[in-house]
Amino acid sequence: MIDMRRAILDALPKDLILDLEDRLRAEALRAHDVVRRELALNPKRSREAEGQIRFRLQEQGYEEVVTLHGGHLLSDGVMLGTNLKVFQPFARFAGPQAGVILGFAAMPEPRKIPPKNMSRAAGVTLNVSLQPSIFDAPDSPQPSDIFVLFLTARDRERAGMIEEIAIGVIGSDYKDFIFYQSLETFLSGYASDPLAPDSPDGPHGPDGGGQVVKLRQTRKPFLPPEQRPDDAEEGAAG
Repeated sequence: MIDMRRAILDALPKDLILDLEDRLRAEALRAHDVVRRELALNPKRSREAEGQIRFRLQEQGYEEVVTLHGGHLLSDGVMLGTNLKVFQPFARFAGPQAGVILGFAAMPEPRKIPPKNMSRAAGVTLNVSLQPSIFDAPDSPQPSDIFVLFLTARDRERAGMIEEIAIGVIGSDYKDFIFYQSLETFLSGYASDPLAPDSPDGPHGPDGGGQVVKLRQTRKPFLPPEQRPDDAEEGAAG
């Protein structure tokens, strides 16, 4: 039986998850600012407009970030070898145990599955729909792949804010999550990789007690390359 959390951690780089968090939080705030400054709407229409703009900005941000981190967007939005078509960007990341097809979705509230649509319905049936013999390209979905969602839930009390970000896997019947962890809990898994007994930092290292790997507490907001100042790029090159 595959360890789902471990398989996802192994396939998705930690920096990808951190950059997605930064970008999607920023896009939520940006959507709120756009509606507040540019649209003279009553409160109900303002909330509806903000929701639509927030999702489109976050979806585009997701697509740009996964591409920068080496994700392979599904070609032409089609699950090869099936009649399943997706209308949202899904990206594949290879892993040692299983590949991950990563999508993005907005939850109505934390731990509540996002609304079902054709793209997500195709995604959750991935493992039972694909046949191993028809996939020769390494970037194509494979029978062992897991369809995973990077999830956000808006803050219902604070406009423009995100209440929760999580990693989730929805069952093939689209009735419930079969895996769900808040981003904070999920990120702790990157620090829990087992160390080899004879490694310098392992339990039998020089000091007899392995070192603890700590998650970075602060990080710079994600900026696409075209928005980075010249001096920052020169500093990075040096």
